[in-house]
Amino acid sequence: MNTPYHPPVKRSVEIAGHKTSISLEPLFWDMLRDAAIREGLPLNALVAKIDAERIAADNPPGLAGAIRLWLVSEARSERAHP
Repeated sequence: MNTPYHPPVKRSVEIAGHKTSISLEPLFWDMLRDAAIREGLPLNALVAKIDAERIAADNPPGLAGAIRLWLVSEARSERAHP
């Protein structure tokens, strides 16, 4: 079994025509890729969607934190509504 404990990996994404780097642990990159497939969106488009939601928040976290929170929230929602 692979361990989920791994330092963050930096990858480039493009949001609204601007490239940015995001550092996430491989587990979160895998979850993000799977979520993009489920949503029928390219990875960059899902990141842009999460970024827009993050920016609209009263006290927005950083983008990497917002992605992690979004993924955990989605996982919880899926468990509550299988």
